[in-house]
Amino acid sequence: MSTTNAQAIQAMPAEEQVNPRRLIAFIAMCFGMFMAVLDIQIVSASLAEIQAGLAASQDEISWVQTAYLIAEVIAIPLSGFLSRALGTRIMFATAAAGFTISSLICGFTTSMNEMIFWRAVQGFIGGGMIPTVFASIYTIFPRSKQQMFVPIIGLVATLAPTVGPTVGGYLTDALSWHWLFFINVLPGIAVTALALALIDFDEPDWSLFRNFDWWGLGFMAAFLGSLEYVLEEGTRWDWFDDQTITLLTVVSGLSAVAFFARVLTTRFPIVDLKAYANRNFALGSLFSFVLGIGLYGLTYLFPLYLEEIRGDNALMVGETLFVSGVAMFVTAPIVGRLGSKVDPRILLMAGFGIFALGAWQMTYLTKDWDFAQLLWPQIFRGVGLMLAMIPITNVALGTLAPERLKNASGLFNLSRNLGGAVGLAALNTVLDHRIDLHLARLHDAVTWGRQPAQEVLTQLTARFQSFGSDAQAMALKQLMMLTRQQGVVMAFADVFLMLAVLFAIFGALALVMRRPAGALAAAAGGH
Repeated sequence: MSTTNAQAIQAMPAEEQVNPRRLIAFIAMCFGMFMAVLDIQIVSASLAEIQAGLAASQDEISWVQTAYLIAEVIAIPLSGFLSRALGTRIMFATAAAGFTISSLICGFTTSMNEMIFWRAVQGFIGGGMIPTVFASIYTIFPRSKQQMFVPIIGLVATLAPTVGPTVGGYLTDALSWHWLFFINVLPGIAVTALALALIDFDEPDWSLFRNFDWWGLGFMAAFLGSLEYVLEEGTRWDWFDDQTITLLTVVSGLSAVAFFARVLTTRFPIVDLKAYANRNFALGSLFSFVLGIGLYGLTYLFPLYLEEIRGDNALMVGETLFVSGVAMFVTAPIVGRLGSKVDPRILLMAGFGIFALGAWQMTYLTKDWDFAQLLWPQIFRGVGLMLAMIPITNVALGTLAPERLKNASGLFNLSRNLGGAVGLAALNTVLDHRIDLHLARLHDAVTWGRQPAQEVLTQLTARFQSFGSDAQAMALKQLMMLTRQQGVVMAFADVFLMLAVLFAIFGALALVMRRPAGALAAAAGGH
């Protein structure tokens, strides 16, 4: 039997073998991508500490995140062109080096303006690394081996945002906020060196710069940058009641029209949209958009609940969210094995269904829920995201022609990021509206004529008797605080129900997709 296996390995065509040099290069690229994705959430857990350290106002501190996200969302679709023009080696090594340098400078900044500028640089450069990794996996490895490696990028793309608050909370608590950026330096140097030494997947095509579409870049930057700002800041400034939000919405809309007109008519567009003619890529991008809503939405909602209702600090929040990270880590290799044996549409349906189940469990949320009650929803979230992420990637990118991959990977990753931005804006808006609705209803119920309300007020007054003549006023204030808390909890439950319904619907829609012929070929090759 062993002789037969040895003969089979020797008979394997060279193109079906995994090159160790390229494998190490791919792992290094995954580390670079992990840093770029992690940096979004690692900072969000410690904005208050950065604000205090830089003496920034509440309006200014949000730009630490907004500047990064605006720059990143512009860089992601541009990465396809840059990767073809510069080649993967120069593109990735330059991005890793730039990300490392800008991270170091962010850690040493002493003013808010410096921080905002270098966070934008960091986001733009980091955004270029992410799609390059997704595209490379279908270039580096033979089709029969791709199923083994897709779970790695799926794990990085979903795990990094999930553990970000944990890592950020720990670093800030144990050291200082400066280490949120310094932590990137040594890994960044290693990734840069390995990228320069080992990446040999393709050659640069410098001639592409002769036909660079500057108008297309300008329209795309105005369209996506304005859109990201509107989605990021809209809820905070009450949407169109704010003049800046209204203006940038108009700018984004007009720029979008100009951008699409440009890319559809010019000979050398900055972004090639032809990949959307592939039905599976178009549907895969749509599912990636919805996945972004769930990935970034729950990474936002869980900490918000734990901080506002339970009063947990950043480190405690991170420890709770870490459960999802463990679930993803355990699930990734299992999904990798199933990928070559099970119809990807079934895995996709299972992933969206399990995520929906976890969100549905959260509709029973109360103010007393803590780690124990959140355990299974967190596990379902992690398992569901991983089950969905890997088949979505395979279905969307796995059967595209090689010359389309770099550009399509940028569009695919852009859809997930935009899904996260749209999802956060929608969830925030719905949460605010439902809080107002529930508070109005609860205030109608908590009146002097209602016996349950009168009984609670009497009990609270008795509890505060030792504080003197202000006991009734203190009791009334406490009752109002309890009423508000209950209204907020009910609003959270409504938002989780909305997410559960959304994912259940899209899970069923997975049947609309065609099973990629390449999946069958890969499975056959794997056996």
